[in-house]
Amino acid sequence: MPVIKNSVDLLNNYNEILEYCQNYREPVFITNNGQGNLAVMSMETYDQLLGRLELYQAIEVSLNQLEKGEVTTEEEMIEKIKNL
Repeated sequence: MPVIKNSVDLLNNYNEILEYCQNYREPVFITNNGQGNLAVMSMETYDQLLGRLELYQAIEVSLNQLEKGEVTTEEEMIEKIKNL
């Protein structure tokens, strides 16, 4: 279940929110006037999330290339490497 705090909590309980983000590796959602407008997370969680996104994008590119027949056989790749 997501943790939701208001903007005043972020100001008054920064260390508590920081500790939660680091220990649980989950974002804390911050609201202002009852409306969600921020997600706060540790740098480690952010880096992991960004890494996953980059991996998914690379997989999508690869699947699109495979679908279009834009593939290199093992033999062709070995030849390319030998010719470097």
